[in-house]
Amino acid sequence: MQTKFSLHLHAIRLKFGRKALYGVLGLALALLAALELGWWHKLDALDNRVGDRMLRWHAKGRTPPADVVLIDIDQPSLQNVQMLDVAGAWSWPRVIHAELINALAAQHPRAIVLDLILSSPDRFRPENDAQLAKALAFEHAFVPIILMEDAARQATLSMAPKAMGIRALPGADPAAHYGIEGPAALPAEVWRTGYINFVKDRDGMGRRTETGRQIGGWWVPHIIGRVADALQLPQPAEATFRLNWYGSEFTRIPYAQAYLASQSGDGKLPFDARGKIIVIGATATGLMDFVPTPIDATTPGPFLLATGLANLQAGDWLRAAPRWANPALAIALIAGLCLSFIGRVSPVWIVAAFAGVAAAALGAAYGALAANLYWMPVSALAMGAAALLGFGLLSARSEMGQRRHVQAMFSRFVDPRIVDRLSEADQVAQAEVSASREITVLFSDIRGFTSLSEHRRPEEIVAILNRYFEMQVDVIFRHQGTLDKFIGDAIMAFWSAPVQQPDHAALAVQAALDMCDALTRFSEDMAREDASARFDIGIGVHTGQAVVGFLGTARRLDYTAIGDTVNLCSRIEGCTKGVARVLVSEETRRRCADAFDFTDRGAFEVKGREQTVQLFEPRPRGSSSPDSLSSPSIP
Repeated sequence: MQTKFSLHLHAIRLKFGRKALYGVLGLALALLAALELGWWHKLDALDNRVGDRMLRWHAKGRTPPADVVLIDIDQPSLQNVQMLDVAGAWSWPRVIHAELINALAAQHPRAIVLDLILSSPDRFRPENDAQLAKALAFEHAFVPIILMEDAARQATLSMAPKAMGIRALPGADPAAHYGIEGPAALPAEVWRTGYINFVKDRDGMGRRTETGRQIGGWWVPHIIGRVADALQLPQPAEATFRLNWYGSEFTRIPYAQAYLASQSGDGKLPFDARGKIIVIGATATGLMDFVPTPIDATTPGPFLLATGLANLQAGDWLRAAPRWANPALAIALIAGLCLSFIGRVSPVWIVAAFAGVAAAALGAAYGALAANLYWMPVSALAMGAAALLGFGLLSARSEMGQRRHVQAMFSRFVDPRIVDRLSEADQVAQAEVSASREITVLFSDIRGFTSLSEHRRPEEIVAILNRYFEMQVDVIFRHQGTLDKFIGDAIMAFWSAPVQQPDHAALAVQAALDMCDALTRFSEDMAREDASARFDIGIGVHTGQAVVGFLGTARRLDYTAIGDTVNLCSRIEGCTKGVARVLVSEETRRRCADAFDFTDRGAFEVKGREQTVQLFEPRPRGSSSPDSLSSPSIP
């Protein structure tokens, strides 16, 4: 089945052209790349995996700003003896938070951001909620809300307190509603809120955050966006932006340390809060506020808030590369690969060039992070790799079909080892086109076969000839010759076509000598069957220019050589009668150099030539007598 497919592919290649076949595949791959990178995004997991690793490497060189501080409800704070005495076990009375916020506000920080849910009022100690509300009167204090899409009770957005920052956009739906878990423990005037929902990608990883989102035509701010609006921080054009991580931790002040210091005699905090953005949140293991990010599978939630705020403050959040970057890279790779395979560039160079482009693209992606640009070309490179595989398979199939085609054309004329060497495209093209080239031609004719055939039935003669031809063709093929044709009981062969052979003259002469040896063995076999069976051969060899190629019609083609060189070789074979089994021309003798010993048999007049032809009898080097190959006198 594989052979049939290869031959079918070769037929298509012949019909439509090799370039068109690669072009169609290239267009199909380019369309597939455009669909995948523009719409489907099935390969995003590859981009994310490599991108996360790059972000971790890049983060190692980034230090978080000193003016973004995290007051950390960590495990030591929960277990602190003094805190246990003052506040008891978690969760602490809200007056504790109120007292700390008052101490912080006294130092005029830029913002205080609570990452603590305050949804349920304290029914037993409402005065604590009142104290917290009073502390949150600080104009840049922000508290969180949670958005709950599937909540049974949903709030009408148009009725949200003004302090929440929820505002109508053009075309807003007056009846739009949404599930919101708000700070019900506090009065509406201190609801400077923003949601803190975890923003995750399809694989559950937190790589981005938001400044807000549209719900029914209403703008609902994220707490990061709310702080950015209040502090007039730079903000991205898109509501969602990619976080630019830090390799070390933010300044972390244990909650217990900060609170206890604020309640000490001098009320001095363990850090200077002036001009700081302060996030108060929990990182204690038991409070379970952890999310997966490229930096750590258990990143504390407050770290995301701090990272987002630090990115906006510095204006160094990661901008997305243009949407066309990956499709353009993939299509450029596919086009380059297509042209390379059409141009028959070495596969080694193609793979090396592709690897170089891939390395350059990944290097550029990593370098772009320094300019706050996130571009991850892995999916585009994957499409390029798929194209490389596709073009490679097409090339392999095409070459296989070409090989089958070559074998089908030349297996009748040439030794299979020579056919195998014709797999290269340029050699095939040279072989299929008729052209003049230097070759060495051999003519062999049987002497005495006429008398032998007079006493035998035709089917016996055919059987003897077939045995003889098979034996002699084996010799020709063994010496890399090309069988031209059988002419009655004669054989014509030549060398240096379809594959060029620098030593074609020596190969032809050696084949002639071995054909004589084979004839001797064949004659001995025939004599054992019939003592009267006697015959010999004459062989002529000549080197010169001839036109070689396919000759005939679409129904009947022969791979043959024509020209004066062929005619003269036939005449030389005729001169062997009574002289020698093998005679070669002066040109052939000269081309053989010292490969054989030669005996000058004189000048011969041949039909169609005015000048005589000097002929030589070859013999193996070191042979004792030139007469050892002389032909017996068989008419």
